[in-house]
Amino acid sequence: MDLINLRILDILDIVLVAFLLYYVYKLVKGTAAINIFIGIVIIYLVWKLTQFLAMEMLSSVLGEFIGVGMFALIVVFQQEIRKFLLMIGSTNFGRRRKFLRQLKFIRDTPEDSITNIKAIVKACGEMGKTFTGALIVIKRSTSLDFVKTSGDSMDVLVNTPIIESIFYKNSPLHDGAMIIEDNRIVATRAILPVTHDNNMPLRFGLRHRAAVGISEKTDALALVVSEETGKLSYIKNGEFVIFKTEEELVEKIKRDLA
Repeated sequence: MDLINLRILDILDIVLVAFLLYYVYKLVKGTAAINIFIGIVIIYLVWKLTQFLAMEMLSSVLGEFIGVGMFALIVVFQQEIRKFLLMIGSTNFGRRRKFLRQLKFIRDTPEDSITNIKAIVKACGEMGKTFTGALIVIKRSTSLDFVKTSGDSMDVLVNTPIIESIFYKNSPLHDGAMIIEDNRIVATRAILPVTHDNNMPLRFGLRHRAAVGISEKTDALALVVSEETGKLSYIKNGEFVIFKTEEELVEKIKRDLA
């Protein structure tokens, strides 16, 4: 192999593989699958090294292992593969939609297109003072139809009093999650998938586990108000995002929705 005669396509090939590995790493980071992923990468690199050094016996053994192991990987990484495909499809659609909006083929009023983050965070803050539990999911690009259908359909403009009244302890709608798309509450009492991450601290209850679960399977953002402590949590990509003030949280969510 001539290492000097590199084509532009070879460089592009390396860059694309690096991006692919990076996004796969982001999907499995923080889960039990991360150790499996690292092990696979190491075995693959060793296999390529043995091929480069013409170590035929070891190369053939590793090659057979990798060939058979691909079927096992589909089973092991079933959830991660599903999320990866959802991310690719929904992100492309979201970008096409934004592009059309910029060309003014799709016209949305500011009220419909810009989510009122301040009203949502303010409602969470007020509910925290009264130790009212709440779980709010904000859609980005991935479709949330599979969880919306599990709850009660709704079509209400986002505002602070409405959110507080829905999660009021005596309200029939307070259980489950609220789904927000653009600037409208589209579902309440929605049932979310729960994370299976065993590393999650025991102090977090079912609301937090559901928030992490939906953010693992989709690119949605989740806000949780703890019924025990009144504290507000912001969860994105299966991870808790640290913030100091409500104003800082508003800016973080705005950037994530942009």
